[in-house]
Amino acid sequence: MIKKLLFILSLTMLSNFSFAQKSDVGNAVNNLVKLMIKPDSAALDRLILSNLSYGHSSGKVQNKQEFIHSLLSGESDFVDIDITEQTIIVQNKTALVRHTLSAKTNDKNVPGNVKLYILLIWSKEKSGWKLLGRQAVKVP
Repeated sequence: MIKKLLFILSLTMLSNFSFAQKSDVGNAVNNLVKLMIKPDSAALDRLILSNLSYGHSSGKVQNKQEFIHSLLSGESDFVDIDITEQTIIVQNKTALVRHTLSAKTNDKNVPGNVKLYILLIWSKEKSGWKLLGRQAVKVP
């Protein structure tokens, strides 16, 4: 009987830990979305790893500096972003996030709309979850 109780207790603790991890990753995603709409160089620098690989649906791939510059310069200008159908999988110190991104854009002062499937890869560092990779594909 005691073994069963300990087993149930350990499963409950693992479930709570997993929920907390997913919640932390979700918060990091929310921070990224806010920073894509209203970019802040220092905040982006803290949220993104130095070896970022940021893939666009066009096939273009940017590193950390290029991605941050594109947001700050208005080359990539997100007016509004809506995230739906988000799933988060945490495995040790890596998290995979999939969602659909619908956005109003104003890239280089040209209004537009975009709908993309996104895969984000996050790494758990001492200071929290950091963005390591992103790949977008156009919704067919």
